[in-house]
Formats: sequence, C-alpha cells, structure tokens
Amino acid sequence: MSMEFQDDREAGRLLAVEDGTTVGHIAYFVLADAPHALVAVHTIVEQGHEGRGIAGGLVKTFYGIAAAEGVPVVPLCPYAASWAAKHPDEAPEPAAEVVSAAKAQLAAARDAR
Repeated sequence: MSMEFQDDREAGRLLAVEDGTTVGHIAYFVLADAPHALVAVHTIVEQGHEGRGIAGGLVKTFYGIAAAEGVPVVPLCPYAASWAAKHPDEAPEPAAEVVSAAKAQLAAARDAR
C-alpha cells in the first residue's frame, strides 16, 4: 500500500493518506508571532490502522516540513513529544520562549471558543 503525507496548512492538518483514504493526521497550528513555529497539538491514527507506524511517520514528516521551512516544532501533543524525546537527532528541542508563546496562543484560541 502507498502512504503519502499531505500538508493541509489551511486546515491545520498534516494528513497520512493511503490509497486515497486518510488514515491519520496531526492537528497543528502555526505560531502567529516570530519566530513562527509549527505547533503539533494532536496526533490521530484512524481505528483499524494503529500499530503500523503511521503516527511516527506523521511526526517525522512534520519535523521535516519544519526543518525545510527553517522553523522549530513545538510538540504539545503527547505522542509528538514522546517521539521527539526518542529521536533528538531529528527533533531539536525548541527554545523555552517559543514553547511559552505556543502554549499562550493555544490557550487564547481555546478561550475564544
């Protein structure tokens, strides 16, 4: 089966697509203020597709996108944070002020709902 990852920036989702079907995604947002980071909020693998490395592939791809854009990743998602801790060579730790800014933006978005 063919797995591809598609960045739907407008929707704030990195999709894992297999044979035309979305089998997982990372929900994320872009930190509004400089230094503009990609902030992973939640990683989901659809039921029946677990245990195949899809979540890890999503997170690895997410870090690759951030690296290509020259921005850090803030892994607020527990899975992404766990993956980053296991792969420090692929997942540089973001600066503390970037993490604080990401948490503040996420809290403000939740409060606005």
